[in-house]
Amino acid sequence: MLACGILPFALQAAGAPAVQVRAVQLETEAEATRVELQLSAAPTYKFFTLDAPRRAVLDLQRTRLAPGRALPSPSGLARGLRMGPRPGGDLRLVIELPEGTRARASLLAADAGNPARLVVNLGSPGPGAAGSAAAAGAAPAPAPVAALTPPASLPTGAPSAPVAGPAVAGTLPVRAAHAPADSGRAVIVAIDAGHGGQDPGAIGRSGTREKDVVLAIAREVAERINREPGMRAVLTRKGDHFLTLRQRIGRARAAKADMFVSIHADSVRDRDVSGASVYVLSDKGASDEQARWLAERENAADLKGGVSLDDKDAMLASVLLDLSQSASIASSMHAAERVLRSINRVAEVRKPRVQQAGFVVLKSPDIPSMLVETAFISNAADERMLRQSDRRERLAEAIFRGVHSYFEEHPPEGTRFAATRRALPPPTAQVGR
Repeated sequence: MLACGILPFALQAAGAPAVQVRAVQLETEAEATRVELQLSAAPTYKFFTLDAPRRAVLDLQRTRLAPGRALPSPSGLARGLRMGPRPGGDLRLVIELPEGTRARASLLAADAGNPARLVVNLGSPGPGAAGSAAAAGAAPAPAPVAALTPPASLPTGAPSAPVAGPAVAGTLPVRAAHAPADSGRAVIVAIDAGHGGQDPGAIGRSGTREKDVVLAIAREVAERINREPGMRAVLTRKGDHFLTLRQRIGRARAAKADMFVSIHADSVRDRDVSGASVYVLSDKGASDEQARWLAERENAADLKGGVSLDDKDAMLASVLLDLSQSASIASSMHAAERVLRSINRVAEVRKPRVQQAGFVVLKSPDIPSMLVETAFISNAADERMLRQSDRRERLAEAIFRGVHSYFEEHPPEGTRFAATRRALPPPTAQVGR
């Protein structure tokens, strides 16, 4: 017998067109991990677990992975992920787990604005898990990988029967989010929709809530990023729920983001003020954050470059942080300038230069970060613009184009962008005469 038996769900008529997995997303909390598959339709599937070693297995009938999609990097309770086609057009997802980990699967049917989703909850979900499962969102889709080949079949005998691990021929290898150089990994962009939950943000005269319009724009930006080869988006929030400013930074760091973009809609008493602005961290804000990190360095996570502060003396830790923050602010400014120029082509810009301020969400010392004020929701014309889906889409496209332009010019080492840039001829090279 299998460890938890087999739970069949006949949710698709035989002979129906193949279901497509459009995206796979992984979220982690303190004691729980959530794997979500976004689907073109509700599938027929089987879910079961196996022991020695512990795994959760999801078999989807007549299902295929959408072109250009791949699996997220393992994290939390998901120690490993692999996916591959099976005979008959089926698709299998295997999640490697710590011994004793509970695993449950549930199907969320498509509703207004949401695709069908299959959710695998690992461990004990936290207080926000239910809301997160029901929330709509643009799930990040990792960079393309090599074509899948059929994995070896799992046994259907006793739970203790040996099952091949990650090295089995024919399985889909999953690279770490920040793999070694020349791996061709995707650049990861954290998209942060401001406010949420009990915090509506600014409210326009017609009742438009900032938290709603910026989430819609954030989803559009994430969708465009996920369609671009070599890029992957991570939304700090996918639905209407509250996050502290530090939690937003934490989610970007947990995703090993290469860039953080926070999206807002400004408000002032003067209702005649309109237009977009883009901000990066100020020197004063950086100084305050450096002091905070130095005070808490024994509890701080490693910097993305791999330098931990907890075993460094005060002077060395201060120098390392200063170098990291200076590089981050410089990169933030370059990226923000591109985003601002891109927005200026499709909408009014309030301030023609990138501004600097001490916003908390911009204070990660090793992730280039910017805050985009898309418009003034306190202005009647700007509020009407934010309520129009086509105008929001134009803003989202502009933000995406600016970010994409930055990574083309400044690709992180080991990314697909870096490999593409190295393959280009030098700017002065000439072909023929």
